[in-house]
Amino acid sequence: MSTNSEWVLGPQGPLRPMPYPLLGTQALRTLEARAAAPLPTHTLMRRAGLALARLTLAYAPHARAVWVACGRGNNGGDGIEAALHLQRWGKTVWLSLPDAPHALPADAAASLQRARSAGISIHPEPPPHWDVCIDALLGIGLHTAPRDAALAAIQAMRAGNGTIIAADIPSGLMADTGHTPGACVRARATLSFLALKPGQFTAQGRDACGDIWLDTLDVATPHPPDAWLNTVSTRPPRLHATHKGSFGDVTVVGGTTGMVGAALLAGTAALHAGAGRVYLALLDDGDHDAVFATHPALMQGNLAQLAIADMAVVVGCGGGDAVEACLPQLLADARQLVLDADALNALARNPAWHPTLTARKPGTTVLTPHPLEAARLLGSSTATVQANRLASAQALADQFLCPVVLKGSGTIIASPGELPRLNPTGNARLAIAGTGDVLAGLLGSLMGQGEAAFEAACRACYRHGQVADQWDMASTLTPPELARQI
Repeated sequence: MSTNSEWVLGPQGPLRPMPYPLLGTQALRTLEARAAAPLPTHTLMRRAGLALARLTLAYAPHARAVWVACGRGNNGGDGIEAALHLQRWGKTVWLSLPDAPHALPADAAASLQRARSAGISIHPEPPPHWDVCIDALLGIGLHTAPRDAALAAIQAMRAGNGTIIAADIPSGLMADTGHTPGACVRARATLSFLALKPGQFTAQGRDACGDIWLDTLDVATPHPPDAWLNTVSTRPPRLHATHKGSFGDVTVVGGTTGMVGAALLAGTAALHAGAGRVYLALLDDGDHDAVFATHPALMQGNLAQLAIADMAVVVGCGGGDAVEACLPQLLADARQLVLDADALNALARNPAWHPTLTARKPGTTVLTPHPLEAARLLGSSTATVQANRLASAQALADQFLCPVVLKGSGTIIASPGELPRLNPTGNARLAIAGTGDVLAGLLGSLMGQGEAAFEAACRACYRHGQVADQWDMASTLTPPELARQI
């Protein structure tokens, strides 16, 4: 494979904890034009094609029949360049290029002429058999669902059982958002050129891209980018001469009748994440002696008697409708506040409380919605939120003037005045009830220990997903065990 190609993300999450810059379509086009201007004609496309051919061999070294599915843009030109290398290396290459009335871009047209001169036949349709496929159909300019010849090629790829390597972005995936408006390729690996794209890491991006590789083509990425891939810094070691009061008090407010477990999960996570003291202020009317007897490290708290002005408060985990009675006080008085689950639903139902939220001291509050909760807060729909997760998270952050963690595949951390971060850790093991409560408790614990809201949100999301990425494959992830391993 190319010495310039770097493996960024695999089945067990990020290969290295680095804050990679993410560029949207407009920034990428500007970068490409500036980078190409001082170089000999065709340089970037040839670099991309060589890197793509090498990565294809790395994933399918014994493949004989190679299908290179090209579109009529520069993405297709990258595929044509890869086909030239693979033919020279002894592979049987079937290069497909759908007929169209418009001409290819100049660089891609030059690559096509070289391919014809090298004896590579050009076909308008997919091959009858293939071992590995390079998907170079549709690039970063996708705006609508694939159709006609592109749709037929995507369907042929999805019907096959060979390895698929995507050039820059899987065909059918929107580079800026990770949205798939129609049929989309499911690649074994994606080689991203020049820079990584936001859509590769959120919404449908992870499923479409498979392993994610980066080749900058020896082009420096400009700053600032459009977003960052989330990472974390090393936390300083705790000093020896400290005590429980040195690491903050956390109160979890939630756990109404039938949902005490949610509050317990948040409290357990807060404890295992290092909070000095953790209180549970349960909202049901039951006898809690048995609960605290089996969780002796968690303390029973009466919300009316707790000094919430000196605490980090996690509110909403299993709170039900009962959370509405205490939320105005918490919005006004809690030193730090994590609003999760039923607290977010209560906030959506009561817009009169929004000014109190936006008036809170900067760096003290985080909202942690899943897509449906985000839609309620935005007065929108889940489908609209998911179609552009980055924009939705930023809209919430700007509306409520605090960091927002939009949960889901490729969790987004957005905050006013900050470039958003896309979290690369985590997997489908987290798709069970209770893992969000664990995240809320972890986040509240970090804030209670002194981290500002945005930094705590970034660290909590990374660590939460990292534990899932490192989970024993032979063992089922359960929220109680997740909370203990945080």
